[in-house]
Amino acid sequence: MSFVPIDLIIFDCDGVLVDSEVISCRAHADVLTRHGYPITSEQVLVRFLGVSEKDARRMVEQEIGRSLPDDLESQVNAATLQFYASDLQPITHVAAAIAAIDLPRCVASSGTPDKIHHGLTCAGLHDLLAPHIFSASQVARGKPAPDLFLFAAAQMKVAPERCLVIEDSVPGVTGAHAAGMTVLGFHGGSHCPPGHAERLRAAGAGLTFDDMRQLPELVRRIGADALAG
Repeated sequence: MSFVPIDLIIFDCDGVLVDSEVISCRAHADVLTRHGYPITSEQVLVRFLGVSEKDARRMVEQEIGRSLPDDLESQVNAATLQFYASDLQPITHVAAAIAAIDLPRCVASSGTPDKIHHGLTCAGLHDLLAPHIFSASQVARGKPAPDLFLFAAAQMKVAPERCLVIEDSVPGVTGAHAAGMTVLGFHGGSHCPPGHAERLRAAGAGLTFDDMRQLPELVRRIGADALAG
């Protein structure tokens, strides 16, 4: 495939920067089950990976035909942050990969600002990425809509076609692709099942990888291909 020059790297957070998806799904499942919607963390992972908490809530409410508590997202966040303090780890080698890429960068995550900040801080990555951290709470529609990616690009003053997105979820890849951006699909998180790379490619990821040590070379290769093209 052909590439255009890249002026900005946009990182998803959960599952790309921090190995948090399993933790988040456990917290989400605990809270939903407590409110009369029995679900396992594995089922949360399949249904809601990459989906904002607001959109996940809408999906459940439509299914059960009643409203969930107004503070559901706050309850999920509180449970997640409690698990983060003891269990959260960065994605292996991600800090070194970020430091090795000499391009502007930002974060565009489906999580709430508090959750993103706390997760990056617990994993020791916040200072590498601040202050350019954007949340789905800042746009009307979360992933798989392109809104968050377009918002991040606008805030960073970079044209969408010159952005490279690193995503681990089908909704995230779908949204980035819809925004007209180049997407790399990462499938090295502990939550990624067999066959996940193929699903990411089917959603629009140009290339997939499972080791963050590969990322600087992939970025270099995309830049070289753009210059050659």
